[in-house]
Formats: sequence, C-alpha cells, structure tokens
Amino acid sequence: MTRVKICGLLEVEHAVLAAEYGADLLGMVFAPSRRQVSPGKALQIVKAVQELKGCPELVGVFVNLEAEEVNRIADLCQLDRVQLSGDESWQYCRNIERPFIKVIHITAEAEADKLLADIEMGYRLFKESDFICLLDTGVVNAYGGTGQAFDWRLASEVAARFPVIVAGGLTPDNVGQLVSEVQPWGVDVSSGVESEGRKDHGKIIDFINRAKEAEVEKNEK
Repeated sequence: MTRVKICGLLEVEHAVLAAEYGADLLGMVFAPSRRQVSPGKALQIVKAVQELKGCPELVGVFVNLEAEEVNRIADLCQLDRVQLSGDESWQYCRNIERPFIKVIHITAEAEADKLLADIEMGYRLFKESDFICLLDTGVVNAYGGTGQAFDWRLASEVAARFPVIVAGGLTPDNVGQLVSEVQPWGVDVSSGVESEGRKDHGKIIDFINRAKEAEVEKNEK
C-alpha cells in the first residue's frame, strides 16, 4: 500500500485530522521557511497524535543542520524519523541516530543514470538501516514545498528499482495518476493541500483518499 505523508504541519488540528483519515507519516519543518515549527510546538503536535489509535510516523524535516543538533531535536520532540532535505552527504547521514529520509533533488538537467547511481549508493551504504529516498523538485534557493513537479518518468525508473517517496507538485487532482503510473513506496505533499498558505481540511482528506483509492484500483486490475 502506498504510504501518504502530509508535510509542513503547523497546527495540532491539521495533524490530528490527517492521522484520523489515514496518513502514514506526518512531517513538521524545523528548517527556516514559512512552515517552520518550533520544537515546543512540534512536541505539542507529537503528543496529540500519539494519543490516537494507530499513530502515524512523526517526521522532522531539517536542512543543512549539524547532525548533533538534528539528533538533539529529534530526541526532544520524540520524532520517529528525520528527513534530510538539504545538501547533506551520505557521509553526514552516518551521524544520524534515527531512521531517516534522504531527499534527492531532481532538476531539469537530471540524468537518470547518475540519479540511479547516487540512490543505489545510498541504499548500499545503509542497507542495514531504516532508510528511504524521497524525490523532490530541485529549485534554486529552495529545499522543498515549492509545489513544482518534475518528470515522472525519472520517478518511475527509480521506483522500479528502489522503495522511494515522490514529492513535488502533487495535489488531490494528480496523486491518483502518480500512484497508478509510478507505483512509489510513498507520496508526499505540503503546498498541494493548502489554501491561501494554510492547510485545508478538505484537501488533506481528498489527497489521502485519492492516493489510497488509486492503490486499491491498481491492485484490482
């Protein structure tokens, strides 16, 4: 079953709603951005979600922060997993104490062979770890949450060989198509479930439902 990650959560109500409607992972951004959450607020969200039956994984998103500080915040906020969305190297990842998601930024110039070689290196280095890659659109001066898509053909090539999460420009209107065509391990959304810069209850529910429905339809064919 394709996992659904709702990212950029700032409010307890949105996190609880996403969890109750079947999100598998909930992301909170600790890096500087309009979606940045303080450790105190993140812990408030975590504790509210942990009280629910079938609690999703709670993920902290970091960008180019010292590994020691990432580990400290992850401990403080009781995170299940961390997401490295910056320019962190595979060597840097060795210092992360929790299961992690490593973002690979896909630019218009990305070459499938080089991309696959980089990802293969990661899975080889961390074959004994709870680790997964996330493909997101590469944009100058941005590390995610841009709402821009990349060429899904690249995502299909990666997903055919490795478990991978796909992000970048996903919305309730296109997530079903992505799940059917790419068959990724998971999908990730932030801006695609927002209205006027704030998480939208209806869009969150619709996104989760459409991703899950596409998975069921795919399995029935």
